[in-house]
Amino acid sequence: MELLTPTLRTDRLLLRPFAASDADDLTALMSDARVLEYWDSPPWTDPARAGVFLERCRTMAEQGSGIRVAVQRLEDGAFLGWCLFVDWDDTFRSARLGYCLTQTSWGHGYATEASRAVLTWAFDALPLNRVQAECDTRNPASGRVLEKLGFVLEGTLRQDCIVDGVVSDSWVYGLLAEDWPVRR
Repeated sequence: MELLTPTLRTDRLLLRPFAASDADDLTALMSDARVLEYWDSPPWTDPARAGVFLERCRTMAEQGSGIRVAVQRLEDGAFLGWCLFVDWDDTFRSARLGYCLTQTSWGHGYATEASRAVLTWAFDALPLNRVQAECDTRNPASGRVLEKLGFVLEGTLRQDCIVDGVVSDSWVYGLLAEDWPVRR
């Protein structure tokens, strides 16, 4: 089943399918070492990675395994990053949520707002029961975003990532459909 990548609006944001014209902004985001400090892969060094990323977005939607939307500020059209709903499994009715935003957009509630819009779409469009999200234990700000959305900290994956020789742990968060309307 193909998942059509939605276009969503919030009070301050436009979430939309990626376009080829996003390649430069995407490259700037994904090559920023500070943005990817707690990521599970190193910053991009090759601008050609943007094309691969955009193709993966299309393939993911075509295969029905998830969607990734570009996050844009309504007021000035600025590219802020992306939000991801991935690993959709219709048997277990589960998926994962992720997001990545520019440094200048941190601390303004954009990650929470964008993620809430994607979750609302997912719970309305799919027979979704559970959403999981992970974040590096050294990144409590990301954990706070998930908690604002109603996710519950379920555990810690010890030493699950090694990036550039740095070993790190990840927190695992879960959100159940039965909790979602209460958290809205």
